[in-house]
Amino acid sequence: MLDVDAIRGFALFGIFAVNVTFMASGYPGNLVTDPDFGSGLDNAVRAFSSVFIDMKFYVLFSFLFGYSFTLQMAAASRAGAAFTPRMLRRIGGLFVLGALHIVLIYGGDVLTTYAVACLALLLLRRVTDRTAIRIALALYALVLLSLLASAFLVDRSTFVPGEAEALANGERATQALLGGWEANIGEHFAGLPLLVLQAVTLQGPTALGLFLLGMVAGRRQWLGRVTGDEPVLRRIQWIGFPVGLLGAIVYTASGGNGNTLGVAASVATAPLLAAAYVATLLRIMHHPRTSAVRTALAPAGRMALTNYLGQSVAGLIVFTGIGFGFAGRLSPLALFGFALAVFAVQLTLSALWLRRFRYGPVEWVLRWLTNARRPAFVAPTAGPPADEKIPASPSSAG
Repeated sequence: MLDVDAIRGFALFGIFAVNVTFMASGYPGNLVTDPDFGSGLDNAVRAFSSVFIDMKFYVLFSFLFGYSFTLQMAAASRAGAAFTPRMLRRIGGLFVLGALHIVLIYGGDVLTTYAVACLALLLLRRVTDRTAIRIALALYALVLLSLLASAFLVDRSTFVPGEAEALANGERATQALLGGWEANIGEHFAGLPLLVLQAVTLQGPTALGLFLLGMVAGRRQWLGRVTGDEPVLRRIQWIGFPVGLLGAIVYTASGGNGNTLGVAASVATAPLLAAAYVATLLRIMHHPRTSAVRTALAPAGRMALTNYLGQSVAGLIVFTGIGFGFAGRLSPLALFGFALAVFAVQLTLSALWLRRFRYGPVEWVLRWLTNARRPAFVAPTAGPPADEKIPASPSSAG
């Protein structure tokens, strides 16, 4: 399943490109721009990210989680093991990892949301494909209706601080990042109410909807038979790029996460743009001249959970007072370059690691918990089985 691994590896960069802005400054989490970085170039980089990256890769990771859920089911069947206890142990492991991630490393974790949504997916695993698609569409419609109702019926000034207060909160949050463990953990706990609210109203329902669509795709093995020449890939590009980019431009022009209608436009169209990205990547990876792209991306995707957590650790070390204390000091362009550099290192280290070991270190621990027995760690001559390709995601904006 090199294609699945490579797509997941591709999504890793998009997730980090979004997360790093929240790791490096307290202003984005307060929906305002850092006044120290307001040049034309800074705004152009933010707009680029808002159009092409924000909210698109969370969609992709969620879809891949549902796809990998079917691989877990197949693995349990091959092993002659009961699937539900295995999956419950895995869900518990993800939740604990996510909780530790929130408290100790980065407050924008999504693993806990994935774990809770996966409980619902476990209950729905036997529904037909048609029913799964209908539930997914209903969940998305519910989220969109709630966003539209919020935009037209709720006075945001009642809940959202004014610009001056938001700027002050952004400065305070940035100073907290520059503190030690106590300050950072305190900031993570302070952000929990908003994290839970986002999970309940937006991330959780959309994640479950995409899990279900991914489950349908996994059942039909849509990513297991791709050659790159399928006409459907071109159709996805022709539809996904114009509609998805239009929604992304509306989202960006209206103020991004600070405008509820803009968020609704992005939620409605981001899956189409993400699908167009995947179609394009599949065509690139299956072309003889560019097939090396798949080889480069796949190892990082095979150990996506380790890399996802590793990105947060890199942010903790570089930006907080626990490490080098660079919070509030890097421009949007510098942050993008930092994300590229970290991802390049991860591509290299992932390839080197998997030459010797079957799994990433965190994946190995999670597999041990899932199967209730210690798996082999050192890699045999053949690659690892496909059942351990579980994505871990991302941020509230990715």
